[in-house]
Amino acid sequence: MESDELLLEQLARGEPGAFETLFRRYGPQVYRAVYRLAGSPETAEDILQETFLTLFRQPPRRPMEAPLVAWLCRVALNRGYNLLRAAQREEQRLIGWEATPDAHEPDQAAIRREEQLAVRATLARLPERQSRLLLLRHAGLSYAEIAAVLGLAPGSVGTMLVRAERAFLDVFQASRSAGHEDPQPTRST
Repeated sequence: MESDELLLEQLARGEPGAFETLFRRYGPQVYRAVYRLAGSPETAEDILQETFLTLFRQPPRRPMEAPLVAWLCRVALNRGYNLLRAAQREEQRLIGWEATPDAHEPDQAAIRREEQLAVRATLARLPERQSRLLLLRHAGLSYAEIAAVLGLAPGSVGTMLVRAERAFLDVFQASRSAGHEDPQPTRST
């Protein structure tokens, strides 16, 4: 198995196959991270493609300070958060036009969609670092990779994840008990 450094050198020289190898190696992890953030396969796929296009056009500097997967996830999450901010601005302009599923005929897809919306709304209410921690961990990144993406000490990731999970549950349960299906974002950056 070729190292990331070697593949990046091959990519810089325009050798065929290097880009495809990197995409196959890291595409699934990056997709999982942005899918949880974006909430739709189409949006996640767009962000994934933009992220790998960035890798193709402007690869990270070598020698790399962090694993390539960490760099890719950082680029993807930044793009995802930019899209979310733009969507929130658009949503504020269109308040009142939100469609709700028919409560008399709830099917499994509608219930899942409501749960996904509630989870995304809860993530939006958390501080950005906490939501990123949760998204990256649930995308399958190791503590070391999460530390590299977020610029943290690897030893602090576990503690920060526990705090992020606790904060998520507190916000989620508070919004459910208050009867709010879609709490307004109060994220501090």
